[in-house]
Amino acid sequence: MLVEIKVPSVGESVTEAILAQWFKKDGDIVSKGEALFVIETDKVTLEVESEADGQLAITVTEGETVAIGAVVGTIDTEAAATEDVTATGGEEEAPAKAEPAPTPAAATPPEATEKEPAPPIAPPPAEPAAEPALPPADVVLPPSVRRLVAEKGLDVSRIQGTGPAGRITKGDVLLFLEATAGAASAPEAKAAPPAPAAQRLSPAAAESTSRKPMTPIRQRIAARLLEAKQNTAMLTTFNDVDMHRVMAMRSQYKESFQKKHGVALGFMSFFIKASVEALKEFPEINAFIDGKEIVYHDYYHMGVAIGTGRGLVVPVIRHCEKLTMADMEQAIVDYVSKIKENRLDLADLEGGTFTITNGGVFGSLLSTPILNTPQSAILGMHRIEKRPVVVDDDIAIRPMMYLALSYDHRIVDGREAVTFLRRIKEFIENPERMIMEI
Repeated sequence: MLVEIKVPSVGESVTEAILAQWFKKDGDIVSKGEALFVIETDKVTLEVESEADGQLAITVTEGETVAIGAVVGTIDTEAAATEDVTATGGEEEAPAKAEPAPTPAAATPPEATEKEPAPPIAPPPAEPAAEPALPPADVVLPPSVRRLVAEKGLDVSRIQGTGPAGRITKGDVLLFLEATAGAASAPEAKAAPPAPAAQRLSPAAAESTSRKPMTPIRQRIAARLLEAKQNTAMLTTFNDVDMHRVMAMRSQYKESFQKKHGVALGFMSFFIKASVEALKEFPEINAFIDGKEIVYHDYYHMGVAIGTGRGLVVPVIRHCEKLTMADMEQAIVDYVSKIKENRLDLADLEGGTFTITNGGVFGSLLSTPILNTPQSAILGMHRIEKRPVVVDDDIAIRPMMYLALSYDHRIVDGREAVTFLRRIKEFIENPERMIMEI
């Protein structure tokens, strides 16, 4: 029986995908539940598993664009059963294998065994290199030219000077060297070994380029970023935050948190918690513009930007106002795992009301994040760096982080944006207040 392999649906708005990679070859035996290939859409990358045991027949090759529901291959379930019977048939049913006859190349001629190897021929002794000849002292040469002529042992009478009053310049010497090198190498062209390919190429040929089509995800990212720049009045405000109390709290409870919840305590859950508390005070930042209306949300679906090899994706942690910090950290771990295994669904990326991106994991000191439309704001975290700051009129070294809030000025005023970012700073610098919700 043949089982058709179809491209699965990943969402109502997605009509086609690219078959990015086959994990199996045509004719391979596959098992039910085994990953067969990867598809890429403009939003997600997804692995497709086998629905049965059998022999795979591929009808669509890698790199082709296929419609949702299209058949890209078949699985012959009877082939798997036949192979199982053959494998368990026993030694008695298998025909005896004849020993392969020795090939003519393997046999050694009797004459070869009787002849002794010829003694190695010693190379002729190398002649000592001649010392470079100095140019005549009466010839007027610049110091750089005189040094070059002496190093190469050149006869200056053979060099045509093009400088003032017929003087020899360094360029004249270099041209003479190129001409003599070409003439000297011509008779030896047959005996000389071929030059490496990189040396044989002309400078124009060596500067090659290549073209590669953009993946659907990269095309989608480009379109969304351009849309955000063109269709929003985006502005960014900055602040810095002292991380020493959050870092101290994390160090103090890290082990007990891991033992109780089975997940590590990171910084992202602190910032998600702080953002939710600040968004409650500034509902416009958690709202969308829809035509001539503003859509307010009474829930807080936080998008967390995660970089992948194929591009940036923003899975959404839903109802963060109801989650504990352990729930948030576990959700992030689960999303990272799904991204690595190409199991991220389209539903995981939809419905966010606010986004947080952490460029600090890549070493970014400061940046202006672009809005994740239709959202009205995005918070950018950056690397933690020790800097001297004034604390109670004294200079202290503290772990500081720059924060950036990009927002849509059509719906969010500067006062609200600055106050919102300052509120996040207060929560992070006093995490006890945030946890106690005061």
